Amino acid sequence: MCGLAGFLSLGSLTSDETNRAYLMAAVLHHRGPDDSGMWADGAAGIALAHRRLSILDLSPSGHQPMVSPSGRFVIVFNGEIYNHLSLRQERGELPWRGHSDTETLLAGFEAWGVEATLQKTVGMFAIALWDREDRSLYLARDRMGEKPLYYGWQKNCFLFGSELKALKVHPAFEGEIDRDALTLLLRHNYVPAPHTIYKDIHKLLPGTMIRFSAVDGKTVVGDVPKPYWSMRSAVDNSLADPFVGRDHEAVTSLEARLKQSIGLQMIADVPLGAFLSGGVDSSTVVALMQAQSSRPVKTFTIGFEEEGYNEAVYARAVAKHLGTDHTELYVSSDETRAVIPRLPTLYDEPFSDSSQIPTFLVSKMARQHVTVALSGDGGDELFGGYNRYSLMSTIWRYVRRVPRGVRHAAVLAIQALPPETWNRVCDPLARMLPKHLRAVQLGDKVYKLAEILECADPEAIYYGLLSHWRQPANVVIGANEPDTVLTDPRASKGLPDIEQYMMYLDTVSYLPDDILVKMDRAAMGASLETRVPFLDHHVVEFAWRLPLSMKIRNGQGKWILRQVLDKYVPKALIDRPKMGFGVPIGSWLRSPLREWAEELLGEERLRREGYFNPAPVRRKWNEHLSGKRNWQYHLWDVLMFQAWLEHQKS
Repeated sequence: MCGLAGFLSLGSLTSDETNRAYLMAAVLHHRGPDDSGMWADGAAGIALAHRRLSILDLSPSGHQPMVSPSGRFVIVFNGEIYNHLSLRQERGELPWRGHSDTETLLAGFEAWGVEATLQKTVGMFAIALWDREDRSLYLARDRMGEKPLYYGWQKNCFLFGSELKALKVHPAFEGEIDRDALTLLLRHNYVPAPHTIYKDIHKLLPGTMIRFSAVDGKTVVGDVPKPYWSMRSAVDNSLADPFVGRDHEAVTSLEARLKQSIGLQMIADVPLGAFLSGGVDSSTVVALMQAQSSRPVKTFTIGFEEEGYNEAVYARAVAKHLGTDHTELYVSSDETRAVIPRLPTLYDEPFSDSSQIPTFLVSKMARQHVTVALSGDGGDELFGGYNRYSLMSTIWRYVRRVPRGVRHAAVLAIQALPPETWNRVCDPLARMLPKHLRAVQLGDKVYKLAEILECADPEAIYYGLLSHWRQPANVVIGANEPDTVLTDPRASKGLPDIEQYMMYLDTVSYLPDDILVKMDRAAMGASLETRVPFLDHHVVEFAWRLPLSMKIRNGQGKWILRQVLDKYVPKALIDRPKMGFGVPIGSWLRSPLREWAEELLGEERLRREGYFNPAPVRRKWNEHLSGKRNWQYHLWDVLMFQAWLEHQKS
């Protein structure tokens, strides 16, 4: 795992100007503490720089930027190509200088071309490639969006890099805040691709590449991003070729594909381990790792003091059963909150999924023992694991029968009591439900039900479930909320049912823009590489061939994944309510974080800075403090922007 940065300028560059690329990469030291390098062609106006976290080929043969043997291509590359050894075999005998996957990529580009080589890869990556013959710059990102890549024109310079902080180093960077993008943060708790918090700076979409050609010393022509692989095409192709075997055949096929993906991702020249929460996804990854390892796999879990947030006891039981070399670290509330001042630097643009905090803590702890860690991300989206998937059809079947007037009256009745009261009322009832239907923080879920009752169709329910602020353009001054894939009716046209509609949209929005961003920044902030076996595109495509009944059965998600896991871990260790991976932001805002939040949310401050309409923000803040409502997610959205904005001034 590494960090890359660079720029393409109109006109030639002096040596001092090309050195700016090195300075851009220098702020990415956390992504690559082991080595650094720069390559430039001042006459062509191009400069590439790199920070290296050595994973494969620890020798100088893996140094970047790397020039192809013919001298035509120069690359900076962040990520891993898991099938690079088989690509070398396909490429044929060559005088290889080392055994890095970067060298394999260059050999592929020379033999097969850029797009064809990308299509052959299995891996995660962000790539910047300069073609010296055609005077063209290529940027490319992996299929599922595991690795980040930012780019954009600022003045007369085209900037690109792994994180926004690298672009900001260049003197051409202007950094005008995009108020429209800020509305998306308030709705989703992240800024979705291709948007960023800055105007004219973009995230390259997953599975796409883009080319910029230097026509002469004064003109650069850029293409629009072009998909070399499309999630929607993969879904359509998979649904057109459904799996038709029996249950046990599907389980066997999935197990084989996961073993292959995990086996490839266990290849490294440095210590390797895995995150383990004790849930289905991470336990499956660890079980299949241990099945292929001759020594105990290193596993890592963070434990918390707060009841309802601690999964360490479950992870410990799974680790003991599998015989892993398990490390757990219990952290206090004070230690957890101490991460908050680091968030603006870690995430580089406002990002308000509060599980960012424990994700960084577990990454930091794992890095003390290993350089690479596998995670179970992606299992929910591929195999129907989120509660909303299994509940949606049932809820809508009943809700649609109730007249709108009656539904509205029910909403008013629900909202007459604060969520904390509903927690006390519902907790005894929840204990009577089957384990897999139980849930924590039921008061907030009852309020979600109230919102559902107001919806006209399942699509509106889904969008409501993903939304924090319902009218963010009324909160952000001078802004209009942009369309996204979630508001594009074409994005999910033709999907056969509401469950698959939700799973597809989560896979192209929430997964790359929230889950994978959270993991990449948290892990790389600790100089830890993370790998995600479920997101091998062969696994993804097979998962979409499976009928929905093999994912959601008897109201429970991830049926087929559970069948794989049952071969390795007793059901009793796994069968429990889904917890998530969070921290009690709501209660913290009422007590230990209250002074910090009040300073950032002060009415005079909001008015002076001019981004937020103070009235709705202050209303939610006061209701939260009084206990009338739990507005933790809405407030954290605003607070993460405010903390980020304050950091920009320092």
